[in-house]
Amino acid sequence: MTTQTTAPDTPGARNADTPTGLLPLPEKAARALALGGSALTIVSTFLAWTWTADFPGDLTVYGYPGGLQVLVLIGALIATLFALASYGIRGLGRLAPAGPDAALKFATLATFATSWYTIIAISTELGGVVNLEPGGYLVAVSSLTALTGALALPFQRPQPDPADPDDTGWEKFRHTAAYKWETTKAVFAAGPPRPVPALPSYAEILIIVAVLALGLVVFTYGIGTEYDELFVGFLITAGFGFAALNKAGLIAHASQITSRHQNITICGAFAAAALFPFTQTNDQYATLGVYILIFATVALGLNIVVGLAGLLDLGYVAFLGVGAYAASLVSGSPSSPFHVHFPFWAAVLVGAAASLVFGVLIGAPTLRLRGDYLAIVTLGFGEIFRITANNLDGTSGPDITNGSNGVSSIPNLDVLGFDFGAQHDMGGFTIGRFANYFFLMLVITAIVVLVFRRSGNSRIGRAWVAIREDETAALAMGINGFRVKLIAFAVGASLAGLAGTVQAHVTYTVTPEQYLFAGPIPPNSAFLLAAVVLGGMGTISGPLIGAALLFLIPNKLQFLGNYQLFAFGLALILLMRFRPEGLIPNRRRQLEFHEDAEAPTLLTKAGA
Repeated sequence: MTTQTTAPDTPGARNADTPTGLLPLPEKAARALALGGSALTIVSTFLAWTWTADFPGDLTVYGYPGGLQVLVLIGALIATLFALASYGIRGLGRLAPAGPDAALKFATLATFATSWYTIIAISTELGGVVNLEPGGYLVAVSSLTALTGALALPFQRPQPDPADPDDTGWEKFRHTAAYKWETTKAVFAAGPPRPVPALPSYAEILIIVAVLALGLVVFTYGIGTEYDELFVGFLITAGFGFAALNKAGLIAHASQITSRHQNITICGAFAAAALFPFTQTNDQYATLGVYILIFATVALGLNIVVGLAGLLDLGYVAFLGVGAYAASLVSGSPSSPFHVHFPFWAAVLVGAAASLVFGVLIGAPTLRLRGDYLAIVTLGFGEIFRITANNLDGTSGPDITNGSNGVSSIPNLDVLGFDFGAQHDMGGFTIGRFANYFFLMLVITAIVVLVFRRSGNSRIGRAWVAIREDETAALAMGINGFRVKLIAFAVGASLAGLAGTVQAHVTYTVTPEQYLFAGPIPPNSAFLLAAVVLGGMGTISGPLIGAALLFLIPNKLQFLGNYQLFAFGLALILLMRFRPEGLIPNRRRQLEFHEDAEAPTLLTKAGA
């Protein structure tokens, strides 16, 4: 195969009659199919897909998309824009800084998958394809047509010549080495990738506002999906849509802009999150919001231990339990043997201090271990904590935690006369109990983010990164590895205890079963670690987004019953296969996982 010497997404870079995609179609015909199919898909969303309202979402209306039709419409609009950009239309090039062809493939795949999922669901639930209206048939054909055209577009990156199967081992080695050498020369010739030119500050701030507003809309829509089919369709559209935007280069472009305005981005993100309770009419989804914040805050604390210091902690949820138990025992619960009622600020200090002490006590004798040995010890600590809390019932041990019944009837917080258990009117909006705790957890999350940023950029933070990358080299450079790791363990434990104090008041009851290593519903140690890895280790926004996804998706997939964890695990496997560095990775990890994949792209740029 001949290596391309022009940018792969440039129209006219190849012979238009040469089929170089997955399907044997000329390039001009493929682009026409992708554009025409996407346009017809838009039209189909304004037609009825079924004749009866028995299928949720009321897909019987002409001229007004509803339910899953809205998701298909959004995907088709994105695909149409990328299809127009692939023609080189003036002004649309900014939609795909990295090239529109790969983005078009994922956008049409999102539309096709959501459309056909809806058609299959209608046929299954209503008893056959006879229940489809003309719009249903049209969307099935048009989305398939658009996907066919997109898949026939040329590949983005060149591939090496296949080795002759009759070659000897030495000839295969020489062939591979020669290709890698040519790739390396092209990479050095191309030089480092050029950053996106900076726009005026006001324009970049407006882009940040638009990105945050879009994030709030997507999250609010996802958490408020009214029926199961709509949430599954939302997952399909959002997943492939994110991949399309990433392939187009828009995610990287937005990341560069936000990195130039980090303080504005962080403040704007918290402002957008504060608007979430005002988008809800009751506490049904605000409940999920406050639990997501608790889970995300604990995941961010674990990110210090795992993401910055590189310590694999499999029992981290125990520190959340220590903080929750400590706060519940001094917050006026009738189940507490101490019979004291501290104010909230004192209970917070007690919970954080208790977790800090346990972090030091556990870390001091164990942090001289490394790797798997440390992971096994922390896993044991998590189980020891749960079993101990279960046995402190007055029978197997002193009566402190009330055994498996836990500490119950924990009263609502009352801070400066503000009762968190009562409804309050704010600007014409009624804010319920869980919304009150949502705002409180937002403040706690802001504190944790501040601690993470300041510690990560400090001298101790650089020492954590040095230990993570190569502990032997860090020790040789004079870093006290044990002390540095113990500080990371203590800081992470105290942040988990801080979140545990709020969790105790939100749930009313603290029991040992809430702090397992693994279970169907987070938070638990396995889900916390998955949130850090999935979101992006060593970053602030990564664990927050990862925790939100890992808490929201299992709650929304409960209709799958016994297949819930299977479907969820399969989705995680696919995601980590195609994006192992996480959703929001730092630059170092992104290069570690994709340095080989970036070489062919630079090769084409060098030859251009």
